[in-house]
Amino acid sequence: MSATAVDHSLPADSTVLATGNTLQLTLATGAFACCFAIFGSASAMMPILRERLTLSSLQVSVAIAVPVLLGSLGRIPLGILTDRLGGRAVFLAVMCAAIVPAVLMGWVTQYWQLLVCGFFLGIGLASFSVGVAFVSGWYPPQKQGSALGVYGAGNIGQSLAAFGAPTIAAAAGYAWGFWSFALATLLWVAVYFAFAQNAPRCGPAKSWADYAEPLRNPMSWILSLYYFLTFGGFVAMAIYLPIFLTDMFQLNPRDAGLRTAGFVVLATFMRPIGGVLADRIGGRRILLYVFPMTALMALFMACPMMSTFTIGALGMAAAIGLGNGAVFKLVPDYFPSSVGSVTGLVGAAGGLGGFFPPLALGGIREVLGTFSWGFVLLAAFSLICWIVCVRTA
Repeated sequence: MSATAVDHSLPADSTVLATGNTLQLTLATGAFACCFAIFGSASAMMPILRERLTLSSLQVSVAIAVPVLLGSLGRIPLGILTDRLGGRAVFLAVMCAAIVPAVLMGWVTQYWQLLVCGFFLGIGLASFSVGVAFVSGWYPPQKQGSALGVYGAGNIGQSLAAFGAPTIAAAAGYAWGFWSFALATLLWVAVYFAFAQNAPRCGPAKSWADYAEPLRNPMSWILSLYYFLTFGGFVAMAIYLPIFLTDMFQLNPRDAGLRTAGFVVLATFMRPIGGVLADRIGGRRILLYVFPMTALMALFMACPMMSTFTIGALGMAAAIGLGNGAVFKLVPDYFPSSVGSVTGLVGAAGGLGGFFPPLALGGIREVLGTFSWGFVLLAAFSLICWIVCVRTA
């Protein structure tokens, strides 16, 4: 298995690895949920921030996309560091780092401050690759799809932020829309510090040169393409839905947050199901259905009516949730000794899939006065992924 422990002298505990470790999986899932909630608080609060700072549609799009940039590119070094140092130390550092910009967001009064603090909120999104390497070290290959699917359910943090941030801000004041999640993360840091352990290590530590080898494998880039759509689509929808709903259908921030939370909950619920199904029938077979379904649902969302938009959003949540679980079952299948580094690459691609759509959608909205053509482009990209999947063994 990949190197996820600091103590290189520890032998692999075959009994533990055969059964997995529910406590460590729970700790990692909770850490990811806290980090994701901090990341998601920016988009959840964006309708309020737009009014407070008098932002244009393009400024809103940039502010939403900026955290995703660090959240994407940061996954590569964090995945490598987790392989070398272990997930316990790296996850603790990431959670502590995410708390700082969350606290500072409570005092944002200018656009440049929003961009700077928002950028560093992206560390919460980057945390994903830490947990994948950490969790996979505790589970045998035949159970990794299920375990990583459960870990990916930490996406629920986005749902907590989508509904909780504007609700808490309305009740306790603007700043607490961010500070509440910083406080929750601080509490989880204490729990994680007390109970988290790295998995026993199998084999010698890798050199830095070893991390480049999987990147020469075309499958690394194919999986990155798949995750660019599935997780990128999830991130883009989760952070932009409050804007869609307040702009297209004139919902208030709390109603938009509730509907966004529903999208995130459904996508999160489907992710472990995708992992379990991938363990049983294979991740590629699931993706062959996921991609055309995503294309169809994107076309539903292109119709500017609440009924068709709702059907499309919920259908897309189910499809990309399954796809997320399936893709990350394939990573340890193809790269059993380089989970952390390949997860970093694939995860970065997924994050970038959440970075570009908000920018494109903001530009399309500015030029054409509608978001519909953005969904048409999403449908076309989904079909491209399906063609690649059909042609890839």
